[in-house]
Amino acid sequence: MVFSNLLFVFAFFPLCMLFYALARGIRAKNFVLLIFSLMFYAWGEPLYVLLLVTMAFFDWLFARLIERDSGCRRSKLWLILTCVVDLGLLGVFKYGTFTLTNLQALTGFPAIVPQILLPIGISFYTFQLLSYVVDVYRGEVAAQRSFFRLLLYVSLFHQCIAGPIVRYSQVAEELLLRRVSASDVSAGITRFTVGLGKKVLLANTCAVIADKYFPADGLTATAAEISAAADVLASQPVSLLWLGALAYMLQIYLDFSAYSDMAIGMGRMIGFHYLENFDYPYLSRSVTEFWRRWHMSLGTFFRDYVYIPLGGSRRGIWRTLRNLLIVWALTGLWHGASWNFVLWGLYYFVFLVLEKLFLKRLLARIPSVFSWLYTTAVVFFGWILFRFRSLSLVWLAICGLFGQNANPFTTFEAGTVWLNYAFFLPIAVMGVTPLVRWLNTRLHNAAPVNRGARIALNTAQVLCPVLLLLLSTFALVGNSYNPFLYFQF
Repeated sequence: MVFSNLLFVFAFFPLCMLFYALARGIRAKNFVLLIFSLMFYAWGEPLYVLLLVTMAFFDWLFARLIERDSGCRRSKLWLILTCVVDLGLLGVFKYGTFTLTNLQALTGFPAIVPQILLPIGISFYTFQLLSYVVDVYRGEVAAQRSFFRLLLYVSLFHQCIAGPIVRYSQVAEELLLRRVSASDVSAGITRFTVGLGKKVLLANTCAVIADKYFPADGLTATAAEISAAADVLASQPVSLLWLGALAYMLQIYLDFSAYSDMAIGMGRMIGFHYLENFDYPYLSRSVTEFWRRWHMSLGTFFRDYVYIPLGGSRRGIWRTLRNLLIVWALTGLWHGASWNFVLWGLYYFVFLVLEKLFLKRLLARIPSVFSWLYTTAVVFFGWILFRFRSLSLVWLAICGLFGQNANPFTTFEAGTVWLNYAFFLPIAVMGVTPLVRWLNTRLHNAAPVNRGARIALNTAQVLCPVLLLLLSTFALVGNSYNPFLYFQF
């Protein structure tokens, strides 16, 4: 089940909120959330809910043992066992087939590579559990005595599947006590409907454009499907390839940020305050800034649990470069068990090192429009590497973008396609900017002294969520396939 699904929007979530409202006391409310969260996760993968519960149980147990043996050598042993269990299970389910496939290519063994089904969201909830146990080991949080409360933390359906990666310390108090005001509910509903509209009306349309004019090889693509994608990339007019690549760049932000918006909105409705996961990254004027704004919960996880423990930038330039290399190789690998993701992580490592060593001062001195163009170009071509698992398709796509596949620059059909999306594309581009937030802030500031602004603000607060919900519902009717991109990670 996904958030952008009629069953979820009009049945599952309203029922959850109804039972939650009827429940008396925080324990009963948490019980309702836990039952609905496990039902949500088990909807598509009933067997793998046992994996989630098992990992939560071991981490709950190890954290209790770490706290009991705090200050003793056994405490570190329990931490190591936690890492072995969590990362071992993640490695088997997410990287087992990938590792065996590469081993087979090198040695011929094993003769048959098993295809291991990837549990949805395993990367997200594994990192949440690890951050909890490490924080207990560091003495930053107390070990949770209730297993069911820890299970709720890691399985909460708002963010279990595709983030944001919520640290236990951020919600520990809210698991015990939550207060919700009418303004919280109103803000949560608005945030949810904005995310729903962003996903259904913008991201899904971008996906249609990208899949048609910039087709990729999916995780389960057959040889015939890869060949078909290659034929399209080789013959597609340059202008349509740029349209498809631009649509994919917009899609991946709109899709993932929409999920985060909906997660944050649903949490807000019941008193959970999840941190922001995106801060308009496509406005960045350096690659360093881009990664401070993009998927911030993942970036801070690698900073706090990998980069800084390795020494960060405190032990000289060569140690710093080594630490950055490890972090960005892991960042790429976290996104998928494929070499293109590893190369994508290393691609950003190169630019981050260049900025750290040479470009930082230059980017600060040149006009901001040029530093923005540089960053946008780096990100744009990075998404091409991210999109194609086959490196031959990456090269074919890049060559096609510059007319090096003997493909024409444009055709009459290509011009018609651009005209068809002439109205949609500016709206999609607006969706990756803070324009709407800026207008909302202006209205809020003017409302106390301007009657017209006050009327406009109140009208927008009531009508916008309703309008977005109606438009999204109309778009979803008959549209049975609209998965979130980050479900595969």
